[in-house]
Formats: sequence, structure tokens, C-alpha cells
Amino acid sequence: MKITTTDRVAHWIDAKVFSDASAQTQAVFNPATGQVIRQVELASAATVRQAIQSAQAAFAPWADMPPIRRARIMNRYLQLLNEHKDDLAKLVTEEHGKVFSDAQGEVMRGIDIVEFACGIPQLLKGDYTEQVSTDIDNWTTRQPLGVVAGITPFNFPCMVPMWMFPVAIACGNTFILKPSERDPSAALLMAQLLKEAGLPDGVFNVVQGDKVAVDTLLAAPEVRALSFVGSTPIAHYIYQTGAAQGKRVQALGGAKNHMIVMPDANLDAAVDGLIGAAYGSAGERCMAISVAVLVGEIADQIMPRLAQRAQQLKIGNGMQPEAEMGPVITAAAKQRIEDYIAAGVDQGATLVVDGRGVQVPGHEQGFFVGGTLFDHVTPDMTIYKDEIFGPVLVCVRVDSFEQAVQLINDHEFGNGVSCYTSDGHVAREFARRIQVGMVGINVPIPVPMAWHGFGGWKRSLFGDMHAYGEEGVRFYTKQKSIMQRWPETIAAGAEFAMPVAK
Repeated sequence: MKITTTDRVAHWIDAKVFSDASAQTQAVFNPATGQVIRQVELASAATVRQAIQSAQAAFAPWADMPPIRRARIMNRYLQLLNEHKDDLAKLVTEEHGKVFSDAQGEVMRGIDIVEFACGIPQLLKGDYTEQVSTDIDNWTTRQPLGVVAGITPFNFPCMVPMWMFPVAIACGNTFILKPSERDPSAALLMAQLLKEAGLPDGVFNVVQGDKVAVDTLLAAPEVRALSFVGSTPIAHYIYQTGAAQGKRVQALGGAKNHMIVMPDANLDAAVDGLIGAAYGSAGERCMAISVAVLVGEIADQIMPRLAQRAQQLKIGNGMQPEAEMGPVITAAAKQRIEDYIAAGVDQGATLVVDGRGVQVPGHEQGFFVGGTLFDHVTPDMTIYKDEIFGPVLVCVRVDSFEQAVQLINDHEFGNGVSCYTSDGHVAREFARRIQVGMVGINVPIPVPMAWHGFGGWKRSLFGDMHAYGEEGVRFYTKQKSIMQRWPETIAAGAEFAMPVAK
């Protein structure tokens, strides 16, 4: 696994490490120590073009390979991932900062998608109608698009890429991954394992980089589809730019996930759910709960318990077994989060627990922010409206379930949401009326399993199809309808009327 531990992280093109000695580089930090641990190359347009050419050359023979043979390669890849899952998780913790158990969970959720992709022969089956009209048969098939690309965020350097490339590749496409430059090494280990699994050269490529790499992929006519996960402004840009180029685009954006806590909720379960969902991975999850909507008298009961638990969080290096929360990704992220905390105070919210100024012994230069808790937050405040992407939980008090639903439906984001209640009618009405793509009832982080698909509503998703699952198969393939009749059954003479079933 030497390619993942070098001082200089390069690209993966045509099934081998590709390095450009003249390329600009960017520092990769260990967020727990604040120290630079390696440099990552930032791809030039020429390097990206080389990856595109490699993927284009590999496409035709890979698409022609029977799906069962592609599935067998995925199956070998699945085995290798399970053998090296802790290696991947250690890389994630080292470069991202999340605690090791959380990194292990991320890798396993990615592996779930690979396991789903192993069923691609069944998933690609079309429909067939014999005698759809007199002596005519009609069937549909799904065929790969060609070269496709994925642009993925720092917060899940294993799981989010695996939302994309296993399904895309199994469908017969070739893939170019542009991972986050903040934690780039896991992408190379995943690429190496694909090669060991027997994936042909050029089918999977990795280009490290920044906006230059992204814009080159967007502009390239050979890239037929592009998947993205990140902030809403960038998702909107990717969607608009890609669509203008005639590409199929799936761009997942930001979130401000709410959890309603009803007066009849199991209080212990609600507190556990909020603490884990708000502060897990230091809040750097697009499915993190960042707003608690407290209905009626439950607010006065739950706030002291939330405050106590937030103050007791065990914060430290993610490789320490006792750590519950690690650092945030960069010094800039730490400063941005602390600026939001200051803005919340300035705008009149009650700061119950202040996470600023946290020091972890032996890691004084690390990018740590403690669990932060606000009460009496109102919808006009910046800390309510914006995605903070840090360990900050804001609490809004409302009088009724109806007010809670309206509050959530009025927000510009619609990624994930949860409701804790013991009332079946409330649960049913919540599931039906809420304008959010992923819904949990007494489930704090309702991330769908591999065969269901992931995606939000409103400004949390630009595009028509969600990630992975059968939606992913549809995204990475195009349908073809074929009608067939043989000469012996063709009546003489031209027909000028629109054909109808006979």
C-alpha cells in the first residue's frame, strides 16, 4: 500500500500512479495535530485530459464485456475492500480527523454499494413485450453512457466516491474520480484495489485537483455525465454548467437537517439521537442534525440534558479509542465555525454551551471545536439559515406540530429530517407532509441503505435522480427501445398514417 503513504499524493491514470513533477501542490494536514503530513498534486488541464483519453480508450471493450463478468470483478473488489477496510479507515481518520469507529462505519457503508453493484446483471434487465402489435415485438435495454465523472467532498472520502463509481463501472461506463484535495489518499488505495481485482486499465482513473480539474471535466465533450456532492452554490454551478454542455448531472448540495422532538417522545432516545447526530464527525456530515425543533413543554425538559451531554463530549485524536469527536478538517473551517458561534451570540440566541477555545492535551495545534449548543434560536438568525458544517446544534422552540412542519418546509434545504414521537398518527402525518427527501421517524440519521438511493429535495439536490440504488443504475445508463418485425410479415405498400397497435 505504498502509494497511499508517500509524501506526495499523485494521480491514478491508466491503472498506475501518474505524477507531474511540475504540478502545483497543496498541503494535506492531519487535523488532529495541525501538521502537514503530505502534499497533493493539483492536476493541470493536460493531466485531466490524459485521464479522459485513458477512460475513453477503455470504454468500448469494457462496455462490451458481459455484465456477469463485470460483476465478478466487482465481487473480487468487494473481497479486497473487506480485507483492507481498516487500512482505508485509518487513512480517513488521519486526513479527515473523524474518530476511527466513525471512519470504519463510513467504509462499510461504501462497501454496501459495491455489494449492491455485484447484482448488476439483474439490475440491467430490460422489459419485453411479445406481439406488441401484429407480428411485432418490442423490448427495452439499458446501455452505458461512456466516460462519466465524480467530484466528491472531504467529509466522506471513501463512502461518497463509492456511491458513484461501483454502480457506474458495473453498468459498463468508465469513471474519473476527482476527490477532495483535503483528504486525497483513500482514492488511490481504492484505485489500487480495483486493479488488484482485475479491473482493466483505464476503466477507473483518479485526478487530484481543484477548480481547474473540475472545469476541465465539465468542458470535456467526452464526459457524458457528472455526479457531485458538496455545497449548494457549487452544486448549482456544476448543474448549470454541465447541463449547458449537454451532460447528465446529479449534483447534491447543502443541508440544514431538523429533528422535531414531540412532547410524547422518549426523552432518553431523543437526547441520544440529537447528541450523536449533531456532534458525530464534528458535525461535518450532510446528514447531521443541526436544528432541534422542540415542541411545547419538551423544551424545558430536554435542554438541561443536552447541555450536560454536550459538555461531557470526549474530544480528541480520532485514533484514540475513547474519543467521541475529533477535529474539524482545517484551520479555516475552525475559524468559520467560531465566527458563526459569535454571530449567533450577536443576533440574540442563547449560547448554552460554547465550543470555542477547546484544547486537547498533546494536540494544541489541532483544529478542534467543542460541541456547541444554542437555545431560543429564531428563523431569521444566520445560525438557523446557513449550513455551518460543524459541531453546532441550534434549538428552536415552537408551540405545535403544525408549526414545526411549517418551519421545516419553509427552509431552502430539504436533505434530511427526523421526528421523535410515540404517536403513530403524528409519525404518519410527518412522513406525508414534510417536504424533505430523506425522513426518519425515531431515527436520527435516515441515510438510506444501498438499494434505496440517497438524495434530498429543494436546494439540496440539482438533477432528477438520487445517488446509488436503482436510481443510480438509471442515472448511469440510457434506455433504448427496440421494435422488431421480419420481412415475411411486412405488408406491401407504404403506410403514411401514424402506426397504431393492430
